[in-house]
Order: sequence, then structure tokens, then C-alpha cells
Amino acid sequence: MQDFTLRNSSNGKILAGRVNRATNPWTRGIGLLPRKSVAPDEGLWIDRCSAVHTVFMRAEIDLYFLDKDNRVLRIASAVPPNRLVVTCRNAATVVELGAAPEIGRDVLVGDQLVLEPSTA
Repeated sequence: MQDFTLRNSSNGKILAGRVNRATNPWTRGIGLLPRKSVAPDEGLWIDRCSAVHTVFMRAEIDLYFLDKDNRVLRIASAVPPNRLVVTCRNAATVVELGAAPEIGRDVLVGDQLVLEPSTA
């Protein structure tokens, strides 16, 4: 699977450098579930998605719900394992990243996120 860089194009800051794209039913359905931990620099971009769950996850994650133009509609920080559903009306994409409450991320509702091919 190819790694991508997730950038906030509204301010130019890189949010994560090891983001994968869910491209098939398996990666969309399983997502980050098998992971024992998810580093703040790791994540998953899921197109055509407006809701996720954290049932059976073992790590907290940060969620970014994006509209069809990849603008942030909702931010759910440090979502714990075993949440049945986390959703956002009108979302077209969900980005899951390892929780980073200690460092925070410079993202606001309305910012536009982009997925760029990783150079490494």
C-alpha cells in the first residue's frame, strides 16, 4: 500500500506523513482495526464515507470528516475504542489518524485537507 502525506492546504502544514488510502472493500471495512497502536503520523483516508466505528480497536484515533471538496466539516479528537458509531451529516470522506491530543493539530472546521503522494 502506498503512503501519502496529509496536508492542510489552508495553512500548508503537514498533518501526517504515513497515510494510506482505503481503495477496496477490505481496507474500507477493516481500516485501522488490526493495529495495536496508531502513531499520530499514521492514518487512513476513506472516500465515500460519512460514519465509522471503533469497535474492537485498541487505540484512540482522531477523525476528520470532509465534504465533497475535502473541507473539514467535523473534528472528533481522541475517539476511544468501542464506539458504535461516529458520524457526520454531509461528509463524503473520513480521515482517521492516530490520536495526538498532546501535540494537537492545526486544523479548523472549514480547512481543506489534501492527500499528496509521499516523496519518501
